[in-house]
Amino acid sequence: MVRATLDAEQAMTILIGDESRPLRGRGLLALVDQATISHTRAIMVLVFVALLAFLPGFFQIPPVDRDEARFAQAAKQMLESGDYIDIRFQETSRYKKPVGIYWLQAGVVKVAETVGIPDARNTIWLYRIPSLAGAVGAVLLTYWAALAFVSQRAAVLAGLMLAGSILLGVEARLAKTDAMLLVTVVAVMGALGRVYLGEHGAHGKTFSNWKLPAIFWTALAGGVLLKGPLILMLVGLPILVLSAMDRSLRWMRSLKPVYGMIWMLALVLPWFLAIVARSGVDFFISSIGQDLLPKIASGQESHGAPPGLYLLLYWITFWPASSLTLLSLPAIWAARREPGARFLLAWLAPSWIVFEIIITKLPHYVLPLYPPIAILLAGVVNNNALASGRWLIRSTVGWFVFSASVALLVIVGFIFVGHQLGLLAWPLVAAATIFGLLAWWLFEADGAERSLLRAIMASILLAFGIYGVTIPTLGVLFPSALIADHLKGVDCDRPLLTAAGYHEPSLVFLLGTQTLLADGARAADFLKQGGCRFAAIENRQGRSFALRMEALDVRYVLEARIDGINISGIRPISIAIYRTESAP
Repeated sequence: MVRATLDAEQAMTILIGDESRPLRGRGLLALVDQATISHTRAIMVLVFVALLAFLPGFFQIPPVDRDEARFAQAAKQMLESGDYIDIRFQETSRYKKPVGIYWLQAGVVKVAETVGIPDARNTIWLYRIPSLAGAVGAVLLTYWAALAFVSQRAAVLAGLMLAGSILLGVEARLAKTDAMLLVTVVAVMGALGRVYLGEHGAHGKTFSNWKLPAIFWTALAGGVLLKGPLILMLVGLPILVLSAMDRSLRWMRSLKPVYGMIWMLALVLPWFLAIVARSGVDFFISSIGQDLLPKIASGQESHGAPPGLYLLLYWITFWPASSLTLLSLPAIWAARREPGARFLLAWLAPSWIVFEIIITKLPHYVLPLYPPIAILLAGVVNNNALASGRWLIRSTVGWFVFSASVALLVIVGFIFVGHQLGLLAWPLVAAATIFGLLAWWLFEADGAERSLLRAIMASILLAFGIYGVTIPTLGVLFPSALIADHLKGVDCDRPLLTAAGYHEPSLVFLLGTQTLLADGARAADFLKQGGCRFAAIENRQGRSFALRMEALDVRYVLEARIDGINISGIRPISIAIYRTESAP
């Protein structure tokens, strides 16, 4: 099933399909079938498909609450203050995660300002560029990592599986840590896998004495700067499991652990020492004591769930490749003792069990475990080792038509949320449905590989329909953007805003760090000062605002009313925007 030895000559003559196969596909299918085996061509195919999957909606979708807006606002405040050590959201320290992602986001915006992109600091898609680069990089590194375990044809297929997955598509569009963390994890595990297979005599390619250790320790340092100790668990558990199974840690010597640790500490310690000098132990209290440990013991921020949730979500978040999982399990189990399969399962299983046990659960936590699944599935598909039971085929590959269910939800969402038909999205979701149906209907005639590629095309078309058309069109999902658009049209310069009852970070990002998040009474005090000031009052704070304004004897007028949906709380909200009558 999973080849431990890479036949270099064969790998240089096959990619996805060979010259002798008739080309039945068009579009993505034809592009992949006709690709030659050069690594450059393989990379070009993967980058092209990844960008097709990740770019729809990347530029159009407003800031998404809450995490994306918090990360982007903290990075913006670094640029405003010139302080690249401390991490703050307005006046509050933000020490849940280390500084890595903020540096990357601030660096991109700084470059954008240098080249003259207007209003760069308030342009959310610039803060998303590290996530986009991370998602594309993860696809390419999955291809690279897979080359140690399977043929090049299967390695490309593994990269395509990851590119087409729903979860990575979401993370590629959000300005947060997870796509970049995935890059570091795949780089670390790709290097570790080559060392492990080399020590077991199962990898024919040789590397310089320092190449793999340099990749391993540098990527490990990057992961620590991005998300703290999480990457140490993701890497440490496979090492412990493999060493226990082999009853030896000698294979780790090739990573030059003494020099590697020195190098990693040289990369991560300067910032950690700087933040300790600035905040004392506050960073560790917040990141470990108030963020990491509570997630283990309780459902933080109402995200608690019982074990098994990730397994249930997997069928959707790794769609369409998840459709082939049950058909691949017998072959994976049969190959479990092979060095390559053993490594991939050690990468996957222990960390997955830990994530299932931890009380706090969010879908993206298991994203670093999807590359080994992709490599295992691709190896099975490439070797035609899928289970052949007709009942199993009929009961599993039908999941390819998941795109039809999503298409129906898109149309229903337009009608009930946007109060419109959303006709622009219909051709895209209809095409996605057709590709999904073909993937299911022609599975036995054309094989798993072609069906999977059709389903990946369905996933890409859904991305265009959902992210490129549907979400940007449904303005009610983004009340902060509606408020910001209104204030852009007011008859005074540099409007100042206070918000009562609606405290989403996206409002601060769009309207500036000086935006005051308050209750109704404080909002009235703010508005009383006159000038170009506005108060956005959510219904629940309306009474206290009105009573305070009456007590202050200030006359005010209703500028506008914003009705929308708070996607963080998944509830409808109504926000009134007021200003004093005396305002110019």
